[in-house]
Amino acid sequence: MRSFDVQVAGSGIVGKTLALALARLGLSVALRGAPVQGGGREDVRAYALNPGSVALLRGLKVWDALPEDARTTVHDMLVHGDAAGAALEFSAWEQRVGELAVITDAAALERELDAALRFAPHVTRVDADVSAALVAHCEGRAAAELKGLGAGIAVESYGQKAIAARLVASRPHGHVARQWFRSPDVLALLPFDRPEPERSYALVWSLPSERAEALLAAEPAAFESELALASGGEAGELRLGSERAAWPLAVGGAAAWCGPGWVLAGDAAHLVHPLAGQGLNLGLGDVAALVSVIEGREPWRRLGDERLLRRYVRLRAAPTSAMLRITDGLLRLFAEDKAPIRELRNNGLTLVNRLSPLKRWLTARALDS
Repeated sequence: MRSFDVQVAGSGIVGKTLALALARLGLSVALRGAPVQGGGREDVRAYALNPGSVALLRGLKVWDALPEDARTTVHDMLVHGDAAGAALEFSAWEQRVGELAVITDAAALERELDAALRFAPHVTRVDADVSAALVAHCEGRAAAELKGLGAGIAVESYGQKAIAARLVASRPHGHVARQWFRSPDVLALLPFDRPEPERSYALVWSLPSERAEALLAAEPAAFESELALASGGEAGELRLGSERAAWPLAVGGAAAWCGPGWVLAGDAAHLVHPLAGQGLNLGLGDVAALVSVIEGREPWRRLGDERLLRRYVRLRAAPTSAMLRITDGLLRLFAEDKAPIRELRNNGLTLVNRLSPLKRWLTARALDS
């Protein structure tokens, strides 16, 4: 049986990116998992990628291969509370960056990663475990497969689901992302150019599971009516431009990210709420850190050396923990329906909006995750 330097278990975006990045170091990589197949259910997911994620994908010759309408820049972001006038505004100009994020079509990104992998001479697709010096687990939410590692997987359900869809608006999005934090839901409209340039949004709407199921089952006109009430017409009239999809939301992850001969990355290591759009950015940050550690290892040190892999864990501990605390704390704060708490959080939004240094710190956490 052939032996590889690294087996990457899991062929989602994080796993594919890791396989490509390791192959560029000249390592032999076995990628366990099949390429995305066309003809199935429409993929309506979209990701808000930060500059670090974009730089990683560009370095792998994937980013610039994406169609222009599969990536839309965000120049401004408006975050609303659940009281009139309670809002927080972010701008790329204020942060002295070209954009706050780039909204990216998930299916298009997967396709370009698969295309790049077909031309990667050091990557071999496999459908079963192989012999390898290091196994990188990137199986996402399939945490049950990782229990045998002793990683201490702990996941807490929020009792919520996120609804995703593509929307078409009656007026241009102006590259502005809009978000509403309320009890008990979080609504995000992310500017996008599919299905119609300049007038589309990617929807991510987190709601209690029962309410989400009802909205998924609703007729399109009824769903659009509920969406109009939730957004207050701020983005104009919104109509569905795609199917709707949903997935359950949870928080948590692994107590141990590595051991002799194995390491975790992406959602296999940590789960965060999508309210800040940082889940994939954290995963791609894991990829960049792990590749950096492997590239800088001593010539005599084995790839599966636990002391080597702990360097990666130390690099990722602070940004991951900070983002988990921020997203979980915000969700629980805005889920509280008591009047004094509502007043406190809405006043807090207004206060933060007036404090430019604090806004810059918050934005930096998202840009550098």
